[in-house]
Amino acid sequence: MSAQSRTRRLSASQIQQRKGGDKLVCLTAYTAPIARHLDGEVDLLLVGDSLGMTVYGFDSTLPVTLDMMIAHGAAVVRSTRLAHIVVDLPFGSYQASPEQAFRAAARVMAETGCGSIKLEGGEEMAETVAFLCRRGIPVMGHVGLTPQAVNALGGYRSRGHETGERDKIRRDGIAIAEAGAYALVIEGVAESLARELTGAVAVPTIGIGGSPACDGQILVIDDMLGLFAEFTPKFVKRYRGFGDEIGAAAREYAEDVRHGWFPAEEHTYSAPKRADAAE
Repeated sequence: MSAQSRTRRLSASQIQQRKGGDKLVCLTAYTAPIARHLDGEVDLLLVGDSLGMTVYGFDSTLPVTLDMMIAHGAAVVRSTRLAHIVVDLPFGSYQASPEQAFRAAARVMAETGCGSIKLEGGEEMAETVAFLCRRGIPVMGHVGLTPQAVNALGGYRSRGHETGERDKIRRDGIAIAEAGAYALVIEGVAESLARELTGAVAVPTIGIGGSPACDGQILVIDDMLGLFAEFTPKFVKRYRGFGDEIGAAAREYAEDVRHGWFPAEEHTYSAPKRADAAE
């Protein structure tokens, strides 16, 4: 079913049923205006902790807080009616224990109205995923290049090219799927590994730097629109150059203001007519 033909918001179970079917179209969204524009075109919107870099200007996702995720998640939910909304649990809000993860996830779902949460990690997080799923919280997994573990991984490099690392990521994905996750993001790995993992799990895989064989694809909206210019990952396709357009618009505006061309007469309010003006 196309996004345009839907009349109700997609659920996590409906996303899960798309395994091997129509490709899932996914993007990130962090603000109400962008979410409104994307809602009718996509199946799923991720309120990702990538907002730490795209919105707040941090060097990584690590400084993002639970309150930040809730504020942005609520804005995206309020501004949409069709797309499934999933919200990231930020670094430090779920790794300590399944109980900590439940408290964080319960807050996110109650205070945003989102349909599911996403967390990063593999075999070590399988118990937590199962704990959440048993308590009614739909979980999307995330394996491969996991940005919250950037310091442990040694930077934002693609993964799964060596046998040991490849086997570990494959085990990670299978463990998270078997723990009950309804879908699995595969980020920044060798294409053949993403293809193999997609065939090995019974839930949809969503690639970002993965494989065209994944059951769906996701991009960071700022990357796709050319709004985030600090660096461009290999897996990004830029569909528009809005960053350049914004700069050009600002230059035109500045020129108009400096030359006194803006505001013009049509941009100002005239004084009210006096009652005796016609006498």
